[in-house]
Amino acid sequence: MPGFTVAIVGRPNVGKSTLFNRLLEERKAIVDDVSGVTRDRQYGIADWNGKSFNLIDTGGFVHGSDDVFEREIRKQVQIAIDEANLVLFVCDTTTGITDQDSEMADILRRSPKPVLLVVNKVDNPERALDATEFYSMGFEHTFFLSSISGSGTGELLDEITTHIEEEPEETDENPLPKFIIIGQPNAGKSTLLNALTGQERTIVSDIPGTTRDTIHTHYNQFGKEFILIDTAGLRKKKNVHEDLEFYSVIRAVRAMDDVDVCMIVIDAEKGVTSQDVSIFSLAARKGKGIVLLINKWDTVEKETNTARDYEKAIHQKIAPFTDVPMIFISAKDKVRIFQAMEKALEVYDNRQRKIQTSKLNDIMLKEIQHYPPPMTRGHSVKIKYIQQLPTVVPSFAFYANYPDAIKAPYKNFLENKLRSHFNFSGVPIRLFFRNK
Repeated sequence: MPGFTVAIVGRPNVGKSTLFNRLLEERKAIVDDVSGVTRDRQYGIADWNGKSFNLIDTGGFVHGSDDVFEREIRKQVQIAIDEANLVLFVCDTTTGITDQDSEMADILRRSPKPVLLVVNKVDNPERALDATEFYSMGFEHTFFLSSISGSGTGELLDEITTHIEEEPEETDENPLPKFIIIGQPNAGKSTLLNALTGQERTIVSDIPGTTRDTIHTHYNQFGKEFILIDTAGLRKKKNVHEDLEFYSVIRAVRAMDDVDVCMIVIDAEKGVTSQDVSIFSLAARKGKGIVLLINKWDTVEKETNTARDYEKAIHQKIAPFTDVPMIFISAKDKVRIFQAMEKALEVYDNRQRKIQTSKLNDIMLKEIQHYPPPMTRGHSVKIKYIQQLPTVVPSFAFYANYPDAIKAPYKNFLENKLRSHFNFSGVPIRLFFRNK
Protein backbone atom coordinates (compact mmCIF):
# COMPACT_ATOMS: atom_id res chain seq x y z
CA MET A 1 0.00 0.00 0.00
CA PRO A 2 1.71 3.21 -1.13
CA GLY A 3 1.99 5.78 1.63
CA PHE A 4 1.33 3.38 4.51
CA THR A 5 2.58 5.33 7.52
CA VAL A 6 3.37 4.19 11.05
CA ALA A 7 3.77 6.81 13.81
CA ILE A 8 5.63 6.12 17.06
CA VAL A 9 4.09 7.95 20.02
CA GLY A 10 4.75 7.91 23.75
CA ARG A 11 5.95 10.10 26.58
CA PRO A 12 9.62 11.21 26.59
CA ASN A 13 12.44 8.80 27.44
CA VAL A 14 10.58 5.53 26.88
CA GLY A 15 12.85 4.60 23.96
CA LYS A 16 10.95 5.83 20.91
CA SER A 17 14.09 6.90 19.03
CA THR A 18 15.88 3.64 19.88
CA LEU A 19 12.91 1.70 18.53
CA PHE A 20 12.87 3.94 15.43
CA ASN A 21 16.55 3.13 14.80
CA ARG A 22 15.98 -0.57 15.38
CA LEU A 23 13.08 -0.77 12.92
CA LEU A 24 15.10 1.14 10.30
CA GLU A 25 18.24 -0.88 11.13
CA GLU A 26 20.29 2.30 11.41
CA ARG A 27 21.27 4.98 13.95
CA LYS A 28 19.45 7.89 12.35
CA ALA A 29 17.98 9.55 15.44
CA ILE A 30 20.16 10.96 18.20
CA VAL A 31 19.74 8.76 21.27
CA ASP A 32 20.52 9.85 24.82
CA ASP A 33 19.34 9.07 28.33
CA VAL A 34 18.25 12.70 28.79
CA SER A 35 14.49 13.07 28.50
CA GLY A 36 13.34 14.70 25.26
CA VAL A 37 16.72 14.59 23.54
CA THR A 38 15.26 14.03 20.07
CA ARG A 39 15.28 17.45 18.43
CA ASP A 40 14.81 16.71 14.73
CA ARG A 41 11.65 15.38 13.22
CA GLN A 42 12.59 11.90 12.06
CA TYR A 43 11.17 9.95 9.15
CA GLY A 44 12.39 6.98 7.18
CA ILE A 45 11.39 3.80 5.39
CA ALA A 46 11.32 0.39 7.04
CA ASP A 47 11.29 -2.90 5.11
CA TRP A 48 10.07 -6.25 6.36
CA ASN A 49 8.91 -9.42 4.59
CA GLY A 50 8.93 -7.69 1.21
CA LYS A 51 6.74 -4.83 2.41
CA SER A 52 7.82 -1.28 3.19
CA PHE A 53 6.24 1.54 5.15
CA ASN A 54 6.94 5.11 6.23
CA LEU A 55 8.05 5.41 9.85
CA ILE A 56 7.64 8.67 11.79
CA ASP A 57 9.34 9.23 15.15
CA THR A 58 7.46 11.82 17.22
CA GLY A 59 10.07 12.02 19.98
CA GLY A 60 11.04 15.27 21.60
CA PHE A 61 8.01 17.30 20.59
CA VAL A 62 7.25 18.86 23.94
CA HIS A 63 9.43 20.69 26.45
CA GLY A 64 8.12 22.57 29.45
CA SER A 65 5.81 22.09 32.40
CA ASP A 66 3.59 19.12 33.00
CA ASP A 67 0.55 21.20 32.09
CA VAL A 68 2.07 22.07 28.72
CA PHE A 69 3.01 18.45 28.20
CA GLU A 70 -0.49 17.18 28.85
CA ARG A 71 -2.03 19.71 26.48
CA GLU A 72 0.53 19.25 23.69
CA ILE A 73 0.79 15.48 23.93
CA ARG A 74 -2.95 15.23 23.32
CA LYS A 75 -2.54 17.21 20.08
CA GLN A 76 0.43 15.12 19.01
CA VAL A 77 -1.36 11.83 19.59
CA GLN A 78 -4.51 13.07 17.84
CA ILE A 79 -2.55 14.15 14.76
CA ALA A 80 -0.81 10.77 14.66
CA ILE A 81 -4.22 9.07 14.81
CA ASP A 82 -5.62 11.29 12.05
CA GLU A 83 -2.71 11.03 9.62
CA ALA A 84 -0.96 7.70 10.24
CA ASN A 85 -2.35 4.32 9.18
CA LEU A 86 -1.08 2.63 12.34
CA VAL A 87 0.19 3.88 15.72
CA LEU A 88 2.90 2.33 17.91
CA PHE A 89 2.27 3.36 21.53
CA VAL A 90 5.56 2.94 23.41
CA CYS A 91 5.75 2.54 27.21
CA ASP A 92 8.59 1.77 29.62
CA THR A 93 8.43 -1.31 31.84
CA THR A 94 11.03 0.13 34.26
CA THR A 95 8.67 2.94 35.32
CA GLY A 96 5.40 1.05 35.06
CA ILE A 97 2.16 2.72 33.99
CA THR A 98 2.33 6.47 34.63
CA ASP A 99 -0.47 9.03 34.59
CA GLN A 100 0.81 10.29 31.23
CA ASP A 101 0.68 6.76 29.82
CA SER A 102 -2.89 6.39 31.03
CA GLU A 103 -3.95 9.69 29.46
CA MET A 104 -2.46 8.72 26.10
CA ALA A 105 -4.03 5.26 26.35
CA ASP A 106 -7.47 6.83 26.88
CA ILE A 107 -7.09 8.78 23.62
CA LEU A 108 -5.67 5.86 21.65
CA ARG A 109 -8.32 3.35 22.75
CA ARG A 110 -10.95 5.53 21.06
CA SER A 111 -8.96 5.59 17.82
CA PRO A 112 -10.44 3.97 14.71
CA LYS A 113 -6.85 3.25 13.58
CA PRO A 114 -5.01 0.13 14.75
CA VAL A 115 -2.83 0.75 17.83
CA LEU A 116 -0.05 -1.61 18.92
CA LEU A 117 1.11 -1.28 22.53
CA VAL A 118 4.90 -1.65 22.72
CA VAL A 119 6.33 -2.24 26.21
CA ASN A 120 10.01 -1.38 25.89
CA LYS A 121 13.15 -2.25 27.91
CA VAL A 122 11.96 -5.82 28.62
CA ASP A 123 15.43 -7.38 28.56
CA ASN A 124 15.39 -9.88 31.44
CA PRO A 125 12.89 -12.29 33.11
CA GLU A 126 12.21 -9.95 36.04
CA ARG A 127 11.23 -7.10 33.71
CA ALA A 128 9.14 -9.49 31.63
CA LEU A 129 7.15 -10.29 34.78
CA ASP A 130 6.79 -6.58 35.64
CA ALA A 131 5.61 -5.83 32.10
CA THR A 132 2.48 -7.96 32.49
CA GLU A 133 0.78 -5.02 34.27
CA PHE A 134 0.48 -3.31 30.87
CA TYR A 135 -2.16 -5.85 29.84
CA SER A 136 -4.48 -3.83 32.10
CA MET A 137 -4.36 -0.96 29.56
CA GLY A 138 -6.79 -2.91 27.41
CA PHE A 139 -5.08 -3.02 24.00
CA GLU A 140 -5.66 -6.06 21.82
CA HIS A 141 -2.04 -6.29 20.63
CA THR A 142 0.73 -5.89 23.23
CA PHE A 143 4.40 -6.54 22.50
CA PHE A 144 7.21 -6.91 25.05
CA LEU A 145 10.58 -6.06 23.53
CA SER A 146 13.96 -4.46 23.99
CA SER A 147 14.78 -1.83 21.38
CA ILE A 148 18.47 -1.85 22.31
CA SER A 149 19.01 -5.60 21.84
CA GLY A 150 16.29 -6.06 19.22
CA SER A 151 14.58 -8.94 21.01
CA GLY A 152 10.86 -9.02 20.20
CA THR A 153 11.02 -6.57 17.29
CA GLY A 154 10.50 -9.32 14.71
CA GLU A 155 7.07 -10.15 16.10
CA LEU A 156 6.18 -6.45 16.10
CA LEU A 157 7.21 -6.05 12.46
CA ASP A 158 5.25 -9.18 11.52
CA GLU A 159 2.11 -7.62 13.01
CA ILE A 160 2.72 -4.25 11.30
CA THR A 161 3.03 -5.87 7.87
CA THR A 162 -0.28 -7.74 8.27
CA HIS A 163 -1.97 -4.32 8.09
CA ILE A 164 -0.27 -3.37 4.80
CA GLU A 165 -2.29 -4.41 1.77
CA GLU A 166 -0.62 -5.56 -1.41
CA GLU A 167 -0.14 -2.72 -3.88
CA PRO A 168 -2.83 -2.93 -6.59
CA GLU A 169 -1.76 -3.07 -10.21
CA GLU A 170 -1.92 0.16 -12.20
CA THR A 171 -5.31 0.32 -13.94
CA ASP A 172 -4.90 3.65 -15.72
CA GLU A 173 -3.47 2.94 -19.17
CA ASN A 174 -2.29 6.51 -19.69
CA PRO A 175 -1.64 8.11 -16.30
CA LEU A 176 -0.39 11.67 -16.17
CA PRO A 177 3.10 12.18 -14.75
CA LYS A 178 2.99 13.33 -11.14
CA PHE A 179 5.61 15.78 -9.90
CA ILE A 180 5.93 16.84 -6.30
CA ILE A 181 7.49 20.15 -5.22
CA ILE A 182 9.15 19.44 -1.90
CA GLY A 183 11.71 21.03 0.40
CA GLN A 184 12.15 23.06 3.53
CA PRO A 185 9.73 25.87 4.43
CA ASN A 186 10.23 29.25 2.81
CA ALA A 187 12.45 27.82 0.07
CA GLY A 188 10.00 29.11 -2.54
CA LYS A 189 7.87 26.06 -3.37
CA SER A 190 4.53 27.89 -3.53
CA THR A 191 6.10 30.78 -5.46
CA LEU A 192 7.37 28.24 -8.00
CA LEU A 193 3.95 26.64 -8.35
CA ASN A 194 2.27 30.02 -8.85
CA ALA A 195 4.91 31.05 -11.43
CA LEU A 196 4.43 27.84 -13.41
CA THR A 197 0.65 27.96 -13.45
CA GLY A 198 0.44 31.73 -13.90
CA GLN A 199 -2.06 32.10 -11.09
CA GLU A 200 -2.15 32.53 -7.32
CA ARG A 201 -2.95 28.86 -6.79
CA THR A 202 -1.41 28.90 -3.30
CA ILE A 203 -0.98 31.60 -0.69
CA VAL A 204 2.56 32.95 -0.77
CA SER A 205 3.97 34.39 2.43
CA ASP A 206 7.33 35.13 4.01
CA ILE A 207 6.14 33.21 7.06
CA PRO A 208 7.67 29.70 6.88
CA GLY A 209 5.13 26.91 6.80
CA THR A 210 2.22 28.77 5.16
CA THR A 211 1.33 25.66 3.14
CA ARG A 212 -0.33 23.20 5.54
CA ASP A 213 -1.55 20.57 3.12
CA THR A 214 -0.59 19.00 -0.18
CA ILE A 215 -2.11 20.88 -3.12
CA HIS A 216 -2.70 19.16 -6.48
CA THR A 217 -2.66 21.26 -9.65
CA HIS A 218 -3.41 19.96 -13.16
CA TYR A 219 -0.85 21.60 -15.47
CA ASN A 220 -1.78 21.68 -19.16
CA GLN A 221 0.10 24.41 -21.04
CA PHE A 222 2.54 24.66 -23.96
CA GLY A 223 1.88 21.07 -24.97
CA LYS A 224 2.86 19.74 -21.54
CA GLU A 225 0.44 17.98 -19.22
CA PHE A 226 1.08 16.61 -15.74
CA ILE A 227 0.00 16.85 -12.11
CA LEU A 228 1.94 19.26 -9.87
CA ILE A 229 1.83 18.73 -6.12
CA ASP A 230 2.91 21.39 -3.63
CA THR A 231 3.64 20.24 -0.09
CA ALA A 232 4.07 21.74 3.31
CA GLY A 233 7.74 22.25 4.09
CA LEU A 234 9.81 19.77 6.05
CA ARG A 235 11.98 21.34 8.73
CA LYS A 236 13.64 20.66 12.03
CA LYS A 237 11.69 20.47 15.27
CA LYS A 238 13.81 23.02 17.08
CA ASN A 239 12.56 25.69 14.63
CA VAL A 240 8.90 24.88 15.24
CA HIS A 241 6.51 25.78 18.00
CA GLU A 242 3.19 24.55 16.68
CA ASP A 243 1.53 21.18 16.41
CA LEU A 244 0.54 21.65 12.75
CA GLU A 245 4.15 21.02 11.77
CA PHE A 246 3.90 17.33 12.65
CA TYR A 247 0.73 17.11 10.53
CA SER A 248 2.56 18.75 7.62
CA VAL A 249 5.51 16.35 7.79
CA ILE A 250 3.36 13.23 7.71
CA ARG A 251 1.37 14.59 4.76
CA ALA A 252 4.52 15.46 2.80
CA VAL A 253 6.22 12.10 3.44
CA ARG A 254 3.07 10.23 2.43
CA ALA A 255 2.60 12.37 -0.69
CA MET A 256 6.03 11.26 -1.95
CA ASP A 257 4.75 7.71 -2.39
CA ASP A 258 2.23 8.63 -5.08
CA VAL A 259 4.51 10.64 -7.41
CA ASP A 260 7.00 9.92 -10.18
CA VAL A 261 9.48 12.80 -9.77
CA CYS A 262 10.47 14.83 -6.71
CA MET A 263 11.48 18.41 -7.47
CA ILE A 264 13.50 19.32 -4.39
CA VAL A 265 13.67 23.08 -3.87
CA ILE A 266 16.79 24.31 -2.07
CA ASP A 267 17.23 27.83 -0.76
CA ALA A 268 20.40 29.15 -2.43
CA GLU A 269 20.93 31.68 0.36
CA LYS A 270 21.02 29.00 3.06
CA GLY A 271 22.83 26.36 1.04
CA VAL A 272 22.29 22.61 1.33
CA THR A 273 21.43 21.63 4.89
CA SER A 274 21.27 18.22 6.55
CA GLN A 275 17.49 18.41 6.23
CA ASP A 276 17.78 18.87 2.44
CA VAL A 277 20.04 15.81 2.30
CA SER A 278 17.50 13.90 4.39
CA ILE A 279 14.72 14.79 1.94
CA PHE A 280 16.96 13.77 -0.99
CA SER A 281 17.84 10.44 0.64
CA LEU A 282 14.19 9.69 1.36
CA ALA A 283 13.22 10.35 -2.28
CA ALA A 284 16.08 8.18 -3.56
CA ARG A 285 15.19 5.39 -1.15
CA LYS A 286 11.62 5.49 -2.42
CA GLY A 287 12.94 5.14 -5.98
CA LYS A 288 11.60 8.47 -7.19
CA GLY A 289 13.06 10.57 -9.96
CA ILE A 290 14.83 13.63 -8.58
CA VAL A 291 15.51 17.14 -9.87
CA LEU A 292 17.33 19.65 -7.64
CA LEU A 293 16.15 23.24 -8.00
CA ILE A 294 18.44 25.85 -6.46
CA ASN A 295 16.00 28.70 -5.88
CA LYS A 296 16.67 32.40 -5.14
CA TRP A 297 19.81 32.22 -7.29
CA ASP A 298 19.25 35.88 -8.18
CA THR A 299 20.08 36.87 -4.58
CA VAL A 300 23.47 35.13 -4.50
CA GLU A 301 26.61 37.14 -5.19
CA LYS A 302 28.34 35.50 -8.12
CA GLU A 303 31.85 35.14 -9.42
CA THR A 304 33.15 33.21 -12.44
CA ASN A 305 32.78 29.72 -10.98
CA THR A 306 30.08 30.26 -8.36
CA ALA A 307 27.57 27.85 -9.93
CA ARG A 308 30.24 25.20 -10.57
CA ASP A 309 31.50 25.37 -6.99
CA TYR A 310 27.96 25.28 -5.62
CA GLU A 311 27.19 22.20 -7.72
CA LYS A 312 30.39 20.49 -6.60
CA ALA A 313 29.53 21.13 -2.93
CA ILE A 314 26.08 19.62 -3.39
CA HIS A 315 27.49 16.54 -5.11
CA GLN A 316 29.77 15.94 -2.14
CA LYS A 317 26.80 15.98 0.22
CA ILE A 318 24.50 13.71 -1.81
CA ALA A 319 27.19 11.19 -2.87
CA PRO A 320 27.27 8.47 -4.08
CA PHE A 321 24.08 9.18 -6.09
CA THR A 322 25.26 12.30 -7.93
CA ASP A 323 23.77 11.73 -11.41
CA VAL A 324 21.01 14.22 -10.64
CA PRO A 325 19.98 17.27 -12.72
CA MET A 326 20.57 20.56 -10.94
CA ILE A 327 19.02 23.80 -12.16
CA PHE A 328 19.61 27.28 -10.73
CA ILE A 329 16.31 29.15 -10.77
CA SER A 330 14.52 32.22 -9.46
CA ALA A 331 10.86 31.38 -8.92
CA LYS A 332 10.09 35.02 -8.09
CA ASP A 333 11.57 36.32 -11.37
CA LYS A 334 10.52 33.21 -13.35
CA VAL A 335 14.12 32.49 -14.38
CA ARG A 336 14.66 28.97 -15.79
CA ILE A 337 11.46 27.65 -14.19
CA PHE A 338 10.20 26.16 -17.47
CA GLN A 339 13.60 24.57 -18.00
CA ALA A 340 13.00 22.92 -14.65
CA MET A 341 9.73 21.48 -15.97
CA GLU A 342 11.44 20.19 -19.11
CA LYS A 343 14.06 18.50 -16.96
CA ALA A 344 11.42 16.93 -14.71
CA LEU A 345 9.68 15.47 -17.80
CA GLU A 346 13.03 14.17 -19.02
CA VAL A 347 13.68 12.46 -15.67
CA TYR A 348 10.16 11.00 -15.84
CA ASP A 349 11.01 9.48 -19.23
CA ASN A 350 14.32 8.16 -17.84
CA ARG A 351 12.43 6.41 -15.05
CA GLN A 352 10.21 4.66 -17.63
CA ARG A 353 13.17 3.59 -19.77
CA LYS A 354 13.36 -0.09 -20.73
CA ILE A 355 16.58 -1.45 -22.22
CA GLN A 356 16.41 -4.27 -24.77
CA THR A 357 17.99 -7.40 -23.25
CA SER A 358 20.26 -8.10 -26.21
CA LYS A 359 21.58 -4.53 -26.24
CA LEU A 360 22.04 -4.59 -22.47
CA ASN A 361 24.14 -7.75 -22.63
CA ASP A 362 26.17 -6.64 -25.66
CA ILE A 363 27.30 -3.47 -23.93
CA MET A 364 27.59 -4.51 -20.29
CA LEU A 365 29.28 -7.89 -20.83
CA LYS A 366 32.03 -6.12 -22.79
CA GLU A 367 32.54 -3.71 -19.88
CA ILE A 368 32.64 -6.64 -17.45
CA GLN A 369 35.15 -8.46 -19.67
CA HIS A 370 37.44 -5.41 -19.65
CA TYR A 371 37.17 -5.08 -15.87
CA PRO A 372 36.03 -8.38 -14.30
CA PRO A 373 34.94 -8.75 -10.67
CA PRO A 374 37.67 -9.54 -8.12
CA MET A 375 38.32 -13.22 -7.39
CA THR A 376 36.87 -14.85 -4.30
CA ARG A 377 38.65 -17.67 -2.43
CA GLY A 378 40.67 -18.51 -5.48
CA HIS A 379 37.63 -18.69 -7.78
CA SER A 380 36.90 -16.39 -10.71
CA VAL A 381 33.60 -14.55 -10.43
CA LYS A 382 31.82 -14.58 -13.78
CA ILE A 383 28.73 -12.59 -14.72
CA LYS A 384 27.03 -14.42 -17.58
CA TYR A 385 23.76 -12.60 -18.21
CA ILE A 386 21.98 -9.32 -17.43
CA GLN A 387 18.28 -8.58 -17.49
CA GLN A 388 16.16 -5.53 -16.70
CA LEU A 389 13.39 -6.43 -14.29
CA PRO A 390 9.74 -5.41 -14.88
CA THR A 391 9.62 -2.95 -11.98
CA VAL A 392 8.58 0.68 -11.57
CA VAL A 393 12.08 1.70 -10.46
CA PRO A 394 14.77 0.76 -13.05
CA SER A 395 16.19 -2.51 -11.71
CA PHE A 396 18.69 -4.92 -13.21
CA ALA A 397 19.48 -8.55 -12.38
CA PHE A 398 23.06 -9.77 -12.89
CA TYR A 399 23.37 -13.56 -13.01
CA ALA A 400 26.72 -14.83 -11.71
CA ASN A 401 28.35 -18.01 -10.42
CA TYR A 402 29.19 -16.36 -7.07
CA PRO A 403 26.64 -13.53 -6.65
CA ASP A 404 27.36 -13.04 -2.95
CA ALA A 405 31.03 -12.36 -3.69
CA ILE A 406 30.27 -9.16 -5.61
CA LYS A 407 30.91 -6.29 -3.21
CA ALA A 408 29.86 -2.63 -3.10
CA PRO A 409 32.81 -1.14 -5.06
CA TYR A 410 32.14 -3.39 -8.05
CA LYS A 411 28.39 -2.77 -7.79
CA ASN A 412 29.13 0.96 -8.00
CA PHE A 413 31.28 0.30 -11.07
CA LEU A 414 28.40 -1.53 -12.78
CA GLU A 415 25.93 1.21 -11.92
CA ASN A 416 28.28 3.88 -13.29
CA LYS A 417 28.66 1.92 -16.54
CA LEU A 418 24.88 1.57 -16.87
CA ARG A 419 24.53 5.31 -16.40
CA SER A 420 27.29 6.11 -18.89
CA HIS A 421 25.69 4.01 -21.65
CA PHE A 422 22.00 4.61 -20.93
CA ASN A 423 20.40 7.84 -19.77
CA PHE A 424 19.14 7.31 -16.23
CA SER A 425 19.94 10.83 -15.06
CA GLY A 426 17.96 11.74 -11.95
CA VAL A 427 16.75 8.18 -11.37
CA PRO A 428 17.90 5.73 -8.69
CA ILE A 429 19.00 2.36 -10.12
CA ARG A 430 18.69 -0.91 -8.23
CA LEU A 431 21.03 -3.82 -8.91
CA PHE A 432 20.36 -7.44 -7.91
CA PHE A 433 22.82 -10.33 -8.11
CA ARG A 434 21.49 -13.84 -8.58
CA ASN A 435 22.90 -17.30 -9.04
CA LYS A 436 23.12 -18.20 -12.71
